[in-house]
Amino acid sequence: MSRFLTQLRTELQLTLRNGEQLLLTLGIPVMLLVFFSLVDVLPTGTDDPVDFLAPGILALAVMSTSMVALGIATGFERSYHVLKRLGVTPLGRPRLVAAKIGAVAVVELVQFAVLVPVAFALGWSPSPANWALAVCAVVLGTTAFAGIGLTLAGRLRGEINLAAQNGLYLVLLLLGGMVIPFAKLPSGIRAVAHGLPSGALADVLRETLGGAGSQPTTSWIVLAVWAVVMPVVAAAVFRWD
Repeated sequence: MSRFLTQLRTELQLTLRNGEQLLLTLGIPVMLLVFFSLVDVLPTGTDDPVDFLAPGILALAVMSTSMVALGIATGFERSYHVLKRLGVTPLGRPRLVAAKIGAVAVVELVQFAVLVPVAFALGWSPSPANWALAVCAVVLGTTAFAGIGLTLAGRLRGEINLAAQNGLYLVLLLLGGMVIPFAKLPSGIRAVAHGLPSGALADVLRETLGGAGSQPTTSWIVLAVWAVVMPVVAAAVFRWD
């Protein structure tokens, strides 16, 4: 346990020292939430933009941490042979993976501790809200996005992985129903968007935190499939060196 806690503390310290990751995981979601809630320029279809934006931004925060931040950090550690060396130390690979998962969970708790009060301050009043189901959705989303991030990190060189993670982040942000409603996307793109993990997570969170999901049952199924498939893919293709 002491080795796990030591590595967990190291993972968190590395995250705090990385300004780019902090901007991605916390700064950008907060800025998007505040700006688009106060400046009504998005076709949200709601009386108050924050009612649409808050669940989507929470989904964005999950994606930022569990896919991009984890994927980029792991990719560079693999390229610099850090993972291979840590894997053969007394720490071991299971504790290393557990520490990374724990660090993701801690960062997500911090994100939600900041984003939820900010959303409430902007006028968000989620009703009816099923927070237990929302937590289940976040767990599934975290698992799915971590699988995607680690799949890229385990196969690509550090610099290419960095570009791929950021590029995929933008695609999933724009097409995932996080800030732009599905109804406003072209019909062909809309079908693809509903099948993305970002779209599924955002839709499920809107349903659980306000009863405003567009197709919640389908979104739960899509999210669960991504959460099952992607960790399996990551485990199958990941290279430690």
